[in-house]
Amino acid sequence: MKVKFWEKKPETKEPKKKKSFAREWGDAILFAVVAASLIRWATFEAYTIPTPSMEKSLLVGDFLFVSKLHYGPRTPMTPLQVPLTHQTIWGTNIPSYSDALQLKSYRLPGFSEVQRNDVVVFNYPPEEEHPADLRTNYIKRAIGMPGDSLQIKDMQVFINGQAIKDPAEMQYKYILVPNMQLSEKFFQDRNINLDGVQMFENGYIVDASPELAEEIRKLDFIKDVVLYKHPDEAEAGIFPHVPSKLEWNRDNYGPIYIPQEGATVAINPESLPFYERVILEYEHNDNAEIRDGKLFIDGQQVQQYTFKQNYYFMMGDNRHNSLDSRYWGYVPADHVVGKAVMIWMSTNPEGSMFSKIRWNRIFNIIE
Repeated sequence: MKVKFWEKKPETKEPKKKKSFAREWGDAILFAVVAASLIRWATFEAYTIPTPSMEKSLLVGDFLFVSKLHYGPRTPMTPLQVPLTHQTIWGTNIPSYSDALQLKSYRLPGFSEVQRNDVVVFNYPPEEEHPADLRTNYIKRAIGMPGDSLQIKDMQVFINGQAIKDPAEMQYKYILVPNMQLSEKFFQDRNINLDGVQMFENGYIVDASPELAEEIRKLDFIKDVVLYKHPDEAEAGIFPHVPSKLEWNRDNYGPIYIPQEGATVAINPESLPFYERVILEYEHNDNAEIRDGKLFIDGQQVQQYTFKQNYYFMMGDNRHNSLDSRYWGYVPADHVVGKAVMIWMSTNPEGSMFSKIRWNRIFNIIE
């Protein structure tokens, strides 16, 4: 006789509820947004060239990959932001962020520091409409390093008294004097940006490299090609914006000292214009102000100042058509976004259907 004292009841599991179609898509979209945001923040970001300030190294219509890995990604200063946006929500003028919460930025370790002649993307420092990490992206070449003394003499850049090598595809403005009217095709065949062509008396002002200018000079129907230099006088808008004391212009500039982290400079009426914006806006001093031409921090007059971060002097390769550090000063290290490394696509805004894509520029490494 078999006696069963107890018998385990079979477990019954409720069938797993299947996700709805909408929830599956929602989870997939959320994962994609998070993954794309992390990739964009920490590794590479796509960027397009909107202006000719870097021609001919980079052309209007070039699409770039910008590496965050080289200098290290920055932690967000403005965390309350719609993912995968910059200043506004796509296709609108609605701000994509709230500046109610602002954090101190830190930079994670990268492969290298900014090197001279690197092509660098950075947030435009003088812009005041947006937080620092959401200011408009600019792209220029890093010419001056922290601690350098920079000077431009007759368009030649000198660093610490030594002339430096010019970028391979640098441009200036030239006056072309032909003995006939030039067609659009003349400029397009020579990759001269039509938007930069201006009528000038009996000729044209164009952006061109010295090599291209020399080729044009040899043409039978060209009377002359003249380099368009700025007169030997002060130019309006040149940093540090004291034309009455400094007769600087885009072709003759400096010498100017580029601030370096830990370096100390004297603060006096002559030096203050060079460092005023740095100290008041970029160094995160809460109680700094200028009164009667003197610097005060925490209510005390300051006669010397030690910089808290590095700064860079950026210039465009299109030297006569670039709004750069010659006009608005230094780029703080915490405004640096990344290094431009490769052109992954290039479209010609002036091209026709069959010449719209510049096939010879795709996947070119940026130097």
